[in-house]
Amino acid sequence: MAKVKTKFVCQECGYETAKWFGKCPSCGEWNTLVEEIESKASDTKSQRGISKGKIEKIQNITSSKKDRISTGSKEMDRVLGGGIIKSSLVLVGGDPGIGKSTLLLQVADHVSKKNLKVLYVSGEESGEQIKLRADRLGLGEGELYILSETNIDIIKDFVEKEEPDLLILDSIQTIYSPEVVSAPGSVSQVREVTAMVMRMTKVREMASFIVGHVTKSGAIAGPRVLEHMVDTVLYFEGERHFSYRILRSVKNRFGSTNEIGIFEMREKGLVEVENPSEVFLRGRPVDAYGTVVTAAMEGTRPVLIEIQALVTYSPAGFAKRITTGIDNNRAAMLLAVLEKKAGLALQSSDTFLNVTGGLQLKEPACDLAILCALASSFKEIPIDFKTILLGEVGLTGEIRGVNSVEKRIIEAQKMGFERAVIAEANLNATKDLKDIEIVPVNNVRQAMDLLF
Repeated sequence: MAKVKTKFVCQECGYETAKWFGKCPSCGEWNTLVEEIESKASDTKSQRGISKGKIEKIQNITSSKKDRISTGSKEMDRVLGGGIIKSSLVLVGGDPGIGKSTLLLQVADHVSKKNLKVLYVSGEESGEQIKLRADRLGLGEGELYILSETNIDIIKDFVEKEEPDLLILDSIQTIYSPEVVSAPGSVSQVREVTAMVMRMTKVREMASFIVGHVTKSGAIAGPRVLEHMVDTVLYFEGERHFSYRILRSVKNRFGSTNEIGIFEMREKGLVEVENPSEVFLRGRPVDAYGTVVTAAMEGTRPVLIEIQALVTYSPAGFAKRITTGIDNNRAAMLLAVLEKKAGLALQSSDTFLNVTGGLQLKEPACDLAILCALASSFKEIPIDFKTILLGEVGLTGEIRGVNSVEKRIIEAQKMGFERAVIAEANLNATKDLKDIEIVPVNNVRQAMDLLF
């Protein structure tokens, strides 16, 4: 009997080795190498020299603009670049219980009501479980077909038989190929199954959505090549304790990247939020110190958000620096600037920073708002309720300009703000704006004198 050959494959990056290591030599992760049986490659000698493709000069290739299929949600259409494109493969990732299956079931129901056939394949739930969710959401009246299966060969047979316009796989980690000798969810299985789904999608000119689990670090589980194989990568973000969810595009071959869609989880499923600025500012306290409003760009959309700060004396002598929604290193840098350039003694004070609504702030355009919120809490002086602050703060205390400042201020005007404190470098970009007071500042000291 021939000896069975095995190999060790890293479940994070796909690195293969003949022996086991505690630490992956490629990605540096610990305890990620799993033993798998080597599958023999099929004999391809008889296929050599046979090519189904052809070489064409680029000028002779005709391109046509493919029609997009609406998902029934303006927010999701925005993230996808205008809707679903046929022959596109979309990967949707997110934490467990965040609402991925609910979102895709709502999309499947809407598409199926347009005389388009939808095949929803679940490897995690039975047909009865999906039916119960559909009844709760009030869905299931169109050409929507449910299949509970994990074998990709059986799924492929049903696709060839039914010829759906939209295929949804939930989730890719539960689907397996019998030709690959490894457990479902392993690197080899995920890579092989995704490749088969991609071939089906391109050949049959149907659209496909696949759901991917995420790791503890927030990345989609499986090999990194998975994100390179698909056309679009969407991340569904949000805290389960908050009702709001953010659908973020990080890769899109048919539209803009870094777009977001905002949804609210209700009893009847996910409902799109048409005016996120109003939602994030709802319940904002009036004339309270330590609270400031700024505008962050999420893709091409400006969103007004509230930043709250609390500065209090630390009796223990060791000051705490705790942030939620703001990078801790960025906050520490702004605290140092505030001490050095504005003369505020914060060494012995605990500081807490929070972004309301569960958003994550990553752009430096919110630096001035964070800094002023800290100063407002320290001085116990509230900042004008109708003032918005925009600007990046440097280490020397200077305030630099930000991009899309006109869009941000127009959004603030819609929400009733009457004054905008911005960097002097952005003054020319706001010369056409009316009915709002524009106040330029050069440095942190000037901003402190203006607001306090």
